[in-house]
Amino acid sequence: MTRPNGSPGETMARFAAFSDDPVTVARSLLGQRLVRVEGGRRRAGIIVEVEAYLGAPDRAAHTYDGRRTPRNESMYLRGGHVYVYFTYGMHHCMNVVCGERDEGVAVLLRAIEPTEGLDLMFDRRAAARRPRDLCSGPGKLTRAFGIDRSQDGLDLRVSRELFIECRRGRATIASTPRIGVDYAGPWAKRRLRFLIRGNVHISRP
Repeated sequence: MTRPNGSPGETMARFAAFSDDPVTVARSLLGQRLVRVEGGRRRAGIIVEVEAYLGAPDRAAHTYDGRRTPRNESMYLRGGHVYVYFTYGMHHCMNVVCGERDEGVAVLLRAIEPTEGLDLMFDRRAAARRPRDLCSGPGKLTRAFGIDRSQDGLDLRVSRELFIECRRGRATIASTPRIGVDYAGPWAKRRLRFLIRGNVHISRP
């Protein structure tokens, strides 16, 4: 796979470290590049904010207490698959499943720094005025990237339309409690939101 904006012959390896626990995967995903290919064109951006969801014990997870429904079935797939859900009647949210089959653990992508295909993203996000507004939230980034329930269950390791590329370099990572999970009791205070410190594209400071 050759990155269009890379140097001649540059080949980008796919991120494939999905089998670890969700906290490890969440931290590893920061700084990697999410790619969506549609109609032969790429939309891409650097993952700058994520949240880890720890499965059955985690009161904020869709798989809390072993809950299993047609809606969340993709979250029980082997690590590396995509779990997309629809929320509040208006937003899709993309999760990267991790761990082993039937664990029900995943990482929510919360924000991305767009790097390729910004014109396509602005077409889909007419309300955005600046690049930093395009993908600064889980619903914003799925709309900008054209991600919906039709991508639910895709395998990021082999899909040609949605995958994650590895990037070199290290980022300074900060952690905070997750956003919008006040209903989860003590789990609402767990520092399971991870972000690249100082990046202006995150959803909230």
